Amino acid sequence: MTTTNLAVLVPLLPFLGAVAGLLLGRTAPGFVRPLAVLPTLASLVLAVLVAVHQGGGQAIDTHTELTPTGSVPIELGLHIDGFAALVAVLVGVVATCVQIYSTGYLHDDPRYPSYAALVSLFTSAMLLVVYSGDLMVLLVGWEVMGICSYFLVGHYWETPEARAASIKAFLVTKLGDVPFLIGLFALATDAGSFRITTVLGTVASGGLHHPTVVALLLLAGVAGKSALFPLHTWLPDAMAGPTPVSALIHAATMVAAGIYFVARLLPVFQASAAAMVVLAVMAGVTMVGSGLAALAQDDIKRVLAYSTIGQLGYMAGALAVGDRGAAVFHLLAHGAFKALLFLAAGVIIHASGTNSLAVMSRMKDLRTRVPDAFWTMTVALLALAAIPPFSGFFSKEAVLGAAEHVATGHTEQAPGAAGWIVLVTGLVTAVLTAAYATRLWLLAFRGHGPEAPDHGRQPITMTAVLWVLAIPSLAFGLAFGPLPDWFDGRDLTPVLTTSVLGTGLALVGGIVTYGAWRHTTALAARVPMGAVAAHPGADAGQVEAEAIAGHEPAFGDVAYAPDPADPGRLLLGPLHRHAAVGFHLDAVYTVLFVRPVQAGASLVRFLDREVVDTYVRGAGALPRWLGTAVRRAQTGNVQTYVSALLAGTVVLVVAALLVATGA
Repeated sequence: MTTTNLAVLVPLLPFLGAVAGLLLGRTAPGFVRPLAVLPTLASLVLAVLVAVHQGGGQAIDTHTELTPTGSVPIELGLHIDGFAALVAVLVGVVATCVQIYSTGYLHDDPRYPSYAALVSLFTSAMLLVVYSGDLMVLLVGWEVMGICSYFLVGHYWETPEARAASIKAFLVTKLGDVPFLIGLFALATDAGSFRITTVLGTVASGGLHHPTVVALLLLAGVAGKSALFPLHTWLPDAMAGPTPVSALIHAATMVAAGIYFVARLLPVFQASAAAMVVLAVMAGVTMVGSGLAALAQDDIKRVLAYSTIGQLGYMAGALAVGDRGAAVFHLLAHGAFKALLFLAAGVIIHASGTNSLAVMSRMKDLRTRVPDAFWTMTVALLALAAIPPFSGFFSKEAVLGAAEHVATGHTEQAPGAAGWIVLVTGLVTAVLTAAYATRLWLLAFRGHGPEAPDHGRQPITMTAVLWVLAIPSLAFGLAFGPLPDWFDGRDLTPVLTTSVLGTGLALVGGIVTYGAWRHTTALAARVPMGAVAAHPGADAGQVEAEAIAGHEPAFGDVAYAPDPADPGRLLLGPLHRHAAVGFHLDAVYTVLFVRPVQAGASLVRFLDREVVDTYVRGAGALPRWLGTAVRRAQTGNVQTYVSALLAGTVVLVVAALLVATGA
């Protein structure tokens, strides 16, 4: 079988598995789990074979015209270069691990058949985006992912949070998809084709007429799909879905699609210096803002969600300085350790019965209840914090090194301003990343209080995949040596200056957070928990002072009260309450967009019901009233009819005389 045929099967097998799972979910439930796991696993094997055959060499290109469409044909084509081959392997690995993990995590869920089918369809759509050689076919996979995310995020539809999160994810991503679609048409019009190789050839020859407009339109769609500022607000709320879905969305699908799209069409964006600076600003604000927000979150999944937004900012920053090799390198490394973080978080939630870090911090020996999650999450958090020799160190330093080269003028593949923006915000984010990673580890695994509940060992299907993903989280970074052969030959070796500076700042962030935790823990030991519950907006010092001064009993929800031992409150200070709600960006959007739309909808409803319907009701009522009047006049009395006839005759005679006299 040729490489092309193997590549066609890679997205096709999960699609067929999804169809079969939906058809057999009710009639043959015993086949649901094999149909969820085996097609995805087979797709992974084929993706590995395609990557081996491609070998980082000449791209595999094949295409066939679907149907004549006039001047701009749409073709079913493949374009598989080194980037596509490795990203497809990442998607296959994460999707397979998620499907295996879900068999245990959702073992008793009655909606598992539809869930598993949607995960397979999600995987198929992402693989279509990765391998597609035509922008319209890529758009099909792009939109199918949006639909799948709507259903998967809203899997627990009986809860209002899941319903609201699914609608929000769908609407926000669609908000970006409208200009994205316009940008694709504008790009294809200039190139005369939707084929990616033709588009890149047109850009290389200077045939793109409005590069800034096209690039900015495309960036709107990328911001929505990859959760970049300012369209990132849907991603933290999407944590209302099952944890395996969070792992899939954050590690290998959906949010990775936008970064991959820009990497594939990077010359289009490089044709406009303004677009590169805009992308750098988006990346910088995304990195720093998400780092501060992550440091203030109590829900363990929301911490990881804001972490994903920050790492996507790093990837966008690498693209803003024109280095798609560093961007995809970090995409691959991040995919491994972020999937591990979410799946390990699922085990912790399963064992503790809560998402709240404040509650976990009051459970002693939680790490002994979930040793697999403890050790593997520790590895993943070290990779996230970019501590050498874990994978995140090498990929993040590749991004910072690329930014340094552009900022100092060693390379001219992007404006120098973009380089400085990415470099400075990237270093600041290194401190914040280490701080919230350390905070999460301390609150989850170094709690004080009653012993954590013992729910027994977790299913082997949930714990085994953690160790599988721990391997690339630990060792994948060492691939910075051979990877340039797959990534345009770009050198990914860590730069000494940024390596020392970035690692030093990460260590400072971790050490400062640990010191703050020791301080707040000692302070919290002297604070009655009832006082904490009664003063949820205060820090530990304020609670202690008020509890001592008041000498009054305090009541409240002790179990879910803010944790006075939380170092995030001490580190952020007055900024904490703003960071906890994402700096009120949702409130801003509510004022700017939601309320005007609701007001417009209310106006339309009023006009429809009170104006349009009034005319409709009047048109129906008038004949009814006339009929009623005529019916009442028909009494059946002959004398009445004769009298009316004579009266009418008299009226007509008088009218005739008046007319004649006037004439």
